[in-house]
Amino acid sequence: MTGPLSEMFIQLSWSTALQVALLGFIGGMLSGFIGSGGAFFMTPGMMNLGVAGPVAVASNITHKFGKAMVGSRKHSEIGNVDKKLSIFMLITAFVGIRLAVWVMKLMFAGDAGNHGSGGGAAANLYISIVFAGVLAIVSISMLADIVKSRKAKETGPSRKIVDLLNRLKLYPIIYFPVADVHISLWVLMICGLATGYLAGTIGVGGFIGVPAMIYVFGVSAPVAAGSELFLAMFMGAFGALNYAFEGMVDLRLTLLLYAGSLCGIYIGVYGTKVVKEVVIRMVTSLIIILCVISRLVAVPIYLQQLGLLGMDASYNDTLNLISKALLYASGCTGSLLILYYVLRAYFQRRKVEASLTATVEASE
Repeated sequence: MTGPLSEMFIQLSWSTALQVALLGFIGGMLSGFIGSGGAFFMTPGMMNLGVAGPVAVASNITHKFGKAMVGSRKHSEIGNVDKKLSIFMLITAFVGIRLAVWVMKLMFAGDAGNHGSGGGAAANLYISIVFAGVLAIVSISMLADIVKSRKAKETGPSRKIVDLLNRLKLYPIIYFPVADVHISLWVLMICGLATGYLAGTIGVGGFIGVPAMIYVFGVSAPVAAGSELFLAMFMGAFGALNYAFEGMVDLRLTLLLYAGSLCGIYIGVYGTKVVKEVVIRMVTSLIIILCVISRLVAVPIYLQQLGLLGMDASYNDTLNLISKALLYASGCTGSLLILYYVLRAYFQRRKVEASLTATVEASE
């Protein structure tokens, strides 16, 4: 590849390749557990490794197709996918993705004309600000809702928005049998557009799609997770085609993410069967907050590269190291919590089975 885009692709060493595969494994596990594509972890993780933001988003959304297909199938087997709901959201999600790719192309053009921008600093800054802003709002809202529900001795998510929309009756209203909810077509279109735009901009559609399904539509967390993965399968395919057409997809990174995430996603999906819904939301919130802080730490690097901040360039490596450490702390903490609950449930089940076997043998 020649021209400005060729400079956005990194040299891939064995060390970097292993780290990308690890990002995929942790992201896959988190994806299966909380229903997002895991991009909230993998996209900034690749950026910390030196991958240009737009290439990280493009490569991640390309890998999202196959991983979402596997995760959606596993969720479908346990009855957690409302295909009708996902398809209705998909209509405007495609529009959102196309708009996001167009904006990203403009950012690329700006970087190409900005010599000394540090290999895509303008696009990296744009992605980081959108990433931190959106996910900060989502995580704080989820934590506030969890605290409020605990004080009220309730474990379910807030239904304030759901009840308000039900009273407004914004026709036409459609019934979705698997999720067992009635939703206005207008609300579906707006949420689909936002999900698609964010998936195309930062590779994170699930952190809008899943909360929207839970807090706006009134869908349970497991069905929201499964339905979003079904939606992500088609968004990933459409986003991959659009970004590939612009020459922004690095297939090496995509295949490495696949290698890790297809293993991790099975563990995450099993976790939804044995972990309480309030725990899923708590883990999700804490992981997002750490990821947001990780991106904010990297923002001064891009400002310095663009000449907007009079900071010594020697601090860039230190800030990038701190950003990477915070990101891995969030992913590893979330993964360990998932593994803890999965293993605890497994051994409890074995204990119950052993007890039942002993009782049957004693009765004989």
